[in-house]
Amino acid sequence: MTIAIAPVTPDFVAEIGDVDLSRPLSAEDLAAIKEAFFKYAVLIFPNQHLDQDQHLGFAANFGPLERSFTQERHGNKTRIRPELSDISNLNTENKIWAEDSWQRLYKLANRLWHADSSFKKVPAQASLLYARVIPPIGGQTEFADCRAAYDALPDDLKQRIDGLVAEHAIMYSRAKLGFLEFNEEDWKKMPPVPQVLVRTIPETGRKSIYIASHAGRIIGLPEKEGQALIESLMAHTTQRQFVYSHRWRQHDLVMWDNRTTLHRATQFEDLRHPRDLQRATVSDIANTCEQAGIAVPA
Repeated sequence: MTIAIAPVTPDFVAEIGDVDLSRPLSAEDLAAIKEAFFKYAVLIFPNQHLDQDQHLGFAANFGPLERSFTQERHGNKTRIRPELSDISNLNTENKIWAEDSWQRLYKLANRLWHADSSFKKVPAQASLLYARVIPPIGGQTEFADCRAAYDALPDDLKQRIDGLVAEHAIMYSRAKLGFLEFNEEDWKKMPPVPQVLVRTIPETGRKSIYIASHAGRIIGLPEKEGQALIESLMAHTTQRQFVYSHRWRQHDLVMWDNRTTLHRATQFEDLRHPRDLQRATVSDIANTCEQAGIAVPA
């Protein structure tokens, strides 16, 4: 049986049915999923029953897996495998975190629009987030289509931003919420990195705005001018007409293309209700500047 595809819009977000991700996929089904991924950018797989190995096994079909920065920080104990990112409000004992815990304050920035791992030299291509426990209300994830946002830009602005390079760092996004609890070791592990402001996606040829809350400045522009441009592009890209809001169901797996989308978590009562989502993350092939053939000064 081949997969079933139910688009939410003609070219952004689709539900995928008639597939069991806990089992090895046929070459035909995997090819169809990849084709849908490049077209729709966000894929929803309902009612999947996956253990951590099965989750990672499906993700590995799309490229090399990342290891989580926060999972390894200072040798902290981990609740899940280090190849997975813990997108939950639970501590290492599976209890709801304390209001002032480092992890809670750090993860509040997930409510800002971002692309996963744009703060790494080689950023993420795909993220695959699996819902094990969801709160009764709230906690949706919103996705913005950066391809459609680019298409809607005025031609003169397209020309202005093509070839520009932004500097991304995990500390930039956290600082926007007043979280500054990073030490020298963190800065050494995660220094600022350059990423292009406009990407051309090789599988489709479409252009996409590549921006995030991790972006702090634009190389070659005065600081205030660069920050104003970043803020303007973020506001444009996250307009309602470009956004899909996903209301989670237990056992949903949602997969998205970080090259062409932004996403953010929405608020829920995180000191009252558990929310346990786990993310596998697939690395891109190279830094975006290297892929675009843009030389960036050291």
